[in-house]
Amino acid sequence: MERKRELKQQFKEMKIEAGIYEIKNRINQKIFIGSTRNFKTLNGRKFELEAGSSTNKALQKEWNEFGKEAFQFTILEQLKKPEEKCLAEKQPYGEKDYNGL
Repeated sequence: MERKRELKQQFKEMKIEAGIYEIKNRINQKIFIGSTRNFKTLNGRKFELEAGSSTNKALQKEWNEFGKEAFQFTILEQLKKPEEKCLAEKQPYGEKDYNGL
């Protein structure tokens, strides 16, 4: 039982890496808005652009034209764990509780 409580606490403390980001061209102010389940994949997005293999042709064209120094990557919003959102909305506590909270 103690192990279960410990695992539950670790899950609650686990840092969320999902969210919404933007890639902004600082020269012409164009913006790409994207989302990811893991912000670590932004390095992959940068690598695609540097390798010339991005599926977003307009962004790739301007990356090639202006260079990587013209672009800024910004995290706009870090998303909450879906479970936290549902717990806050449904509040399965007390007599309504199967979650053990």
